[in-house]
Amino acid sequence: MTPAIATALISFEDYATYDDGTEARYELVDGELIAMNPPTFRHMLIAKFIEKCVEAEIQRLGLRWLCFREAGIRTGIRKSRLTDVYVLTPEQVSDLIDDSAISQTPPLLAVEVVSPDSITRDYRYKRAEYAALEIPEYWIVDPLEAKITLLVFNEGLYDETVLTGNQALVSPTFPQLALTVEQILAAGNLP
Repeated sequence: MTPAIATALISFEDYATYDDGTEARYELVDGELIAMNPPTFRHMLIAKFIEKCVEAEIQRLGLRWLCFREAGIRTGIRKSRLTDVYVLTPEQVSDLIDDSAISQTPPLLAVEVVSPDSITRDYRYKRAEYAALEIPEYWIVDPLEAKITLLVFNEGLYDETVLTGNQALVSPTFPQLALTVEQILAAGNLP
């Protein structure tokens, strides 16, 4: 885990307005600011592809939902995580429109793309925190292991389906979204 950059605990409210004058990004974990390494280009290409596909599906369905990349989710009293992609309703955004892009309520869908420094964070910590929030659907896209873990919230826990190769990702939130693991992972390659 990346070392904490501050020794004094800070509140969520202080985190939401924190600015150290750099482009650095942080998560808040138990009141400590945790610096996030910049993602790899593969990571960014995959997240951008997922965002575009989800936005296209939202448009196709005529929904008012909003898809965001690299925004936050408040996961506890002194906790906030940065996601790669998530989907919110307009109601979830309207009261926070001029605040930091940190959802105060569970998104409809959260997606994390695994990087070498985020394996434990994405598979363990975020999974537990997202389940505690009852986020209905969580994808862990893992280009390192060439798989996607689809997690669907069910009675307090996530039901897990691990997909590889040309298996289709069947999203409960977007059941007609036609994507395979290969297509999603291939987005991380240069043409």
